[in-house]
Amino acid sequence: MAFDGVTIAALAAELHTRLAGGRLSKIAQPEPDELLLTIKTQTGAERLLLSADAGLPLVYLTEGNKPSPITAPNFCMLLRKHIQNSRILSVTQPGLERILRFEIEHLDEMGDLRRGYLIAEIMGKHSNLIFTDEEDRIIDSIKHVSALMSSVREVLPGRTYFVPRVQDKVDLLAPGDAEKGDAAGSTADGGMGITPAEFTATLRAKPQPVYKAFYGSFTGISPVLAQELCARAGLDGDTPAAGFSDEELHRLYAQALALVRTIREQAFAPCIAYGVRGPEEYAAIPLTIYPEGQRRSAGSISAVLEQFYREKNEVTRMRQKSADLRHIVQTALERNVHKLDLQRKQLQDTEKRDTYRVWGELLLTYGYSAQPGAKSIQVENYYTNEKETIPLDPQLTAAENAQRMFDRYGKLKRTYEALTELTESVQAQIDHLESVLTSLDLARREEDLAWIREELVQGGYIRRQSREKRAKLTGKPYHYISSDGYDLYVGRNNLQNDELTFKFANGGDWWFHAKKMPGSHVILRRKGTEEVPDRAFEEAAQLAAYYSKGREQDKVEVDYVLRKEVKKPGGAKPGFVVYYTNYSMTVPADISALVRAEE
Repeated sequence: MAFDGVTIAALAAELHTRLAGGRLSKIAQPEPDELLLTIKTQTGAERLLLSADAGLPLVYLTEGNKPSPITAPNFCMLLRKHIQNSRILSVTQPGLERILRFEIEHLDEMGDLRRGYLIAEIMGKHSNLIFTDEEDRIIDSIKHVSALMSSVREVLPGRTYFVPRVQDKVDLLAPGDAEKGDAAGSTADGGMGITPAEFTATLRAKPQPVYKAFYGSFTGISPVLAQELCARAGLDGDTPAAGFSDEELHRLYAQALALVRTIREQAFAPCIAYGVRGPEEYAAIPLTIYPEGQRRSAGSISAVLEQFYREKNEVTRMRQKSADLRHIVQTALERNVHKLDLQRKQLQDTEKRDTYRVWGELLLTYGYSAQPGAKSIQVENYYTNEKETIPLDPQLTAAENAQRMFDRYGKLKRTYEALTELTESVQAQIDHLESVLTSLDLARREEDLAWIREELVQGGYIRRQSREKRAKLTGKPYHYISSDGYDLYVGRNNLQNDELTFKFANGGDWWFHAKKMPGSHVILRRKGTEEVPDRAFEEAAQLAAYYSKGREQDKVEVDYVLRKEVKKPGGAKPGFVVYYTNYSMTVPADISALVRAEE
């Protein structure tokens, strides 16, 4: 997840195509470090978001809007004064730097035509938005950087703007001395300004994994992009460059060359890669290091960035909103796990209960042979036909020692029976709490949290206030359409699992659940007496795998059975069911072939 130089290159190409020739009709500053520009082009109005937020700097075209403060900040007022209604001539990127340069034609105070530059530097905590004149003199910036804040460069009105060079990295787009006869080709025809030999030497100069040496040596390359190019070259990115032959590193050079040509030809194919908890990475080229089912393509890099960060923010926001519930569940889970450990240790102490019973029986049979005051007796165990040494209390008779053994046996037996029942109860609590944690991981909306909170209230983990009314639970199960047109339904949480299985589903429908792990109930709705195709079974099982605790595994075993075979024991926790006959299949947690129905 990196706003790298290649992403900026894709943005520069897109923005130049869509904005060049357009006029800046509105300039707003909705946040202290953010601009929202409205540009009127021949094809309509475009909104451009420019954010220099230290935590999340962004640039992309968006259809959304944001409210502006009543009084515009100083930087916004300055831009309105200089470039309101001005024309955007071009959008460029210097090399593969994380910088976008908007060339703007505007009228000065005397009415003369001038050119200025709005520069967006996307450099993490050093991000900034800077406005300069045609001589690169800084007019103002959204963040002022003094010499006390940076020894590399001041960003203040009146200072000369320049691109900071704080890292000794090679720019793959820069012209070099590569010979035309070399495999590099010339920079004019899409080659690189570095030869294969120079490329190999650069990587081998760093004693670290080759993918780290790659992104640490070349400008604009992010870790995920370095890993992608290593994978395309058939190299293990975690192996040091010194572990590869020249031929192998030349394959990596060829992939870098292909990337350079993609940039020069503007042949980008932006995509988002998804993991089990939502979007994980994005790039301006397909990320083949992720399975095809986990990749989503988009028409533009702006669409990728807007979608990625919107979905990422949704996941983050849900994690924040569920933090209190998660803390309650995690605390209860840890307490029950500790309790179970203690009970199991106590159970181990009862394992000798049958030994005391046998000793009592043997003493009743052979006790007459015990000598008065003896501390032990050796007799033949008629259960095993082996000699058995039984400890005795020398102050008691053989019959009294036998009764003592029976008393100890009885006590351990009662303890065993009580602990067995308790451990089963505590294990059920643990299984339930783990299923609630899985539901919290799967929650995507606030209504999902309402269901989970109600479940915790019913379970006694949260006390309902005296005047608090029961929450109105809304939201339906997830609805998917299989490749063959069958309806598939997924419970979002334990309470909804019960409703889906026992109130919504028919007895002839098929029921799916990940084997021996927390997860959602999945219902495959039958169509009358029509025979369900195998593919529908597989896709329903993949849904059960995806909406389970095992979704990060390569394969998940899933049980499936007719709904009428599924029973709920009396007093069982929400979501808990039993079934005594079933089929099973092992499937990947991949639901890319499924279509989510509109809710």
